[in-house]
Amino acid sequence: MKATVTAHPRFVVSEIDPRLYGSFIEHLGRAVYTGIYEPGHSTADSDGMRKDVIDLVKELDVPVVRYPGGNFVSAYNWEDGIGPKDERPVRLDLAWHTSESNEVGIHEFADWCVSANTEMMLAVNLGSRGLDEARNFLEYTNHPGGSYWSDLRIKNGRKEPWDVKLWCLGNEMDGPWQIGHKTADEYGRLAHETAKALRSFDKSLELIVCGSSNAKMPTYPEWEATVLDHTYNEVDYISLHMYFDNEANDTPNYLAMSEKLDAYIVSVSGVIDYIKAKKRSSKQVYISFDEWNVWYHSKEQDKKILGGNDGWPFAPPLLEDIYNFEDVLQVGLIINTFIRRSNVVRIACLAQLVNVIAPIMTAPGGAAWRQTIFYPFMFASRFGRGKALDLNVDGPTYPTKVAGDISSLDVSAVNDEATGHVTFFVVNRSDKTVEAEFDLTGFGDRAEIVDFQVMTHGNLKAVNTEANMMEVAPRKGEGASVSAGRLLADFAAYSYQMIRVKV
Repeated sequence: MKATVTAHPRFVVSEIDPRLYGSFIEHLGRAVYTGIYEPGHSTADSDGMRKDVIDLVKELDVPVVRYPGGNFVSAYNWEDGIGPKDERPVRLDLAWHTSESNEVGIHEFADWCVSANTEMMLAVNLGSRGLDEARNFLEYTNHPGGSYWSDLRIKNGRKEPWDVKLWCLGNEMDGPWQIGHKTADEYGRLAHETAKALRSFDKSLELIVCGSSNAKMPTYPEWEATVLDHTYNEVDYISLHMYFDNEANDTPNYLAMSEKLDAYIVSVSGVIDYIKAKKRSSKQVYISFDEWNVWYHSKEQDKKILGGNDGWPFAPPLLEDIYNFEDVLQVGLIINTFIRRSNVVRIACLAQLVNVIAPIMTAPGGAAWRQTIFYPFMFASRFGRGKALDLNVDGPTYPTKVAGDISSLDVSAVNDEATGHVTFFVVNRSDKTVEAEFDLTGFGDRAEIVDFQVMTHGNLKAVNTEANMMEVAPRKGEGASVSAGRLLADFAAYSYQMIRVKV
């Protein structure tokens, strides 16, 4: 099978916001405790944070991390996580039926972000709490001093404000499972008033209002229209969430699900445009896709933990999906979709970062390692900065129940003008090799391949474990060539590949 791909520097989707490659840490399972934080670990720093995990996070080059939830935030009192650790209360977390020690709070997380070379993206509780707690939290984090909450921060050991710019106004408020679930009108009104209050403190804040938890919600997309009708001129982003599963063990259809993701983005983009026109607004609201990943491997295990007789366990191993090679392809497809829609999706957060549906796994007291999905996320985060190109892709297709006929070869490309590199991220989601020719003549007739990484495996279900951390890993590609502005390469069946070209 053969395909052609045309790339030209003038055909641009958008400049990519680096925060498209963000992630997420929630007080859930072992994401925090024995994830990023384990004071007794051999690599722990003076704050109790695992340096082996920090090194892997830095390898991913994650620009922003959402915190502290997630479902957890909708019954969270942020004040529980400040002051002397031995005086902090233990609370029962209703979202995940576990206990929370509050050993890690805003101070510890902020220090960890500095160590991991990332920025904070904070969520406020609009479930069990509301406007007052949100404005107090903002004052605590961002005001220099001379007020009650800022002086308390200084007393607690942090003189300079953190100046956090990104704020999520609640989480999944459309979901009946959420503590403090609200109707679209109820939430929209509260979010609008909260946004007004936060902007009264600082007009430069970037505010994110809750959209649909997924595209199957009965209130979607009316939820987006109602909430944005209340909040459009006060917020900057509307959040979307989507998780992917292959419970049917149907690889062709599993790898077609990114088409539904694309349709979800297009639909919500249309709602944004509608409300913008209705408001006669000159402001543009974008999408923050701040929860996405594959999630299904651990669900039977989770049922046993949450339905067991352990009462309110502390940091149990919840949502610990062990990812296989098939999931590498899915994650590659999701990221390609975000790159191609980067004109409207400005922020995205892989959920989550450590242990909980995550690219990084740890053993308590033991090693940390890269899951299979670590690699496509790392390649995109490190080399997907610049301008997303609008490609013309022509090639073979295959039929699916999920999305009809879809392209066998899924391609995105980013032009980094500062370095002169064009990077192609390619997923062959079919069971046949595809021979592809890339037309690069728009960049001139001189080009050279500077990096070629390939991920394939004879077993789609192969995984990385503590005992065998490199079972699924990238290798240097072979056989690709560039001549007279033409890049030629063969893409093996069920493969993920990254090709970087100097132009």
